[in-house]
Amino acid sequence: MKPLLAVVIALFSPVVQPDHKVTFNFKAPEANKVSVNLSGEGKHNLEKGADGVWTYTTPVLEPDIYTYSFSVDGVEITDPANPARKTGYFGENSLAFVPGNQPWDPREVPQGALHHHPYRSSIANHDRELIVYTPPGYDAKSDKPLPVLYLLHGFSDGADGWTQVGRAHVILDNLLAEKRIVPMVVVMPLGYGDMSVIANGWEGRKKNNAWEKSLAAFDKTLTQEVLPLAEKNYHIRTDAAGRAVAGLSMGGAESIQAALYHPDLFSWVGAFSSGGIPSDFDKAYPEAGEPMNAKFKLFWIACGKQDGLIEPNRKFIAWLDQKKIKHEWTETEGTHAWGVWRRNLATFTPLLFRD
Repeated sequence: MKPLLAVVIALFSPVVQPDHKVTFNFKAPEANKVSVNLSGEGKHNLEKGADGVWTYTTPVLEPDIYTYSFSVDGVEITDPANPARKTGYFGENSLAFVPGNQPWDPREVPQGALHHHPYRSSIANHDRELIVYTPPGYDAKSDKPLPVLYLLHGFSDGADGWTQVGRAHVILDNLLAEKRIVPMVVVMPLGYGDMSVIANGWEGRKKNNAWEKSLAAFDKTLTQEVLPLAEKNYHIRTDAAGRAVAGLSMGGAESIQAALYHPDLFSWVGAFSSGGIPSDFDKAYPEAGEPMNAKFKLFWIACGKQDGLIEPNRKFIAWLDQKKIKHEWTETEGTHAWGVWRRNLATFTPLLFRD
């Protein structure tokens, strides 16, 4: 049998049909088995045609952005015909866009800009970057600074997770055009305070207290490096009422930590499908209590009902009730997936900075 790279010839793929079925094509004449693993839809075998092209067509899919990869005789591979990728620290997948008038669908509206700021984190001992979204019409010399959202990604993703597959900038552009949100700057940092947390793959977070060390160090990078860097380079508010922090999964845990450690810094808080929150809330957040209600304008927490993290999140909500900390709790349909978090962002941001 010839080496895999010698027999793989790319076709146009994926093909999104008008009825929202999606056809995946892969040419590998000498392969014995080809399958596609599609987020939310599972793994499906492709059928081989006489021309050596393997094909699979899905049922009708809900409008969304799907990640997928091919398996060719047991070897995982992205779609060579598709340049759209989701990358991360533990691999990459291809992206399939099924349009349907969703907040993340590109539209003919004024567009903001994405800026990349490389910097050296002395706390993490690591070179990294901030990705910053500025809305259409942003003026660094305007009389009034804009409010700012610090938006945090999940475990395994990079600083670009929210733009690459979360499509945060597109969502914000569309919501601004509909006048549903206040113009804001969004700062997206790398979310690892200690890089050892990802040194050994998915299980690395469990070794030598790497998870706890990274969370503690990230709190320092956020408050001592990220905020000063953003405030130096952008015309943004520096008061708590003008700052929000939100994130998904790991970023949700980091947002909760930032809020309960620093209620004087962040008045608006969002936590989506929070993962890795401590089991002993009293020990982790000893200062938390009813007096914090005077600091928070919004403490918004959400999780999908089919998410494996729903129970830890429900326990956290019960603890907030016990501590008499006001919050909003939303259970949606969905698993631990980007389709949930994009919708969370589109629901959360219209609530911000409504003084």
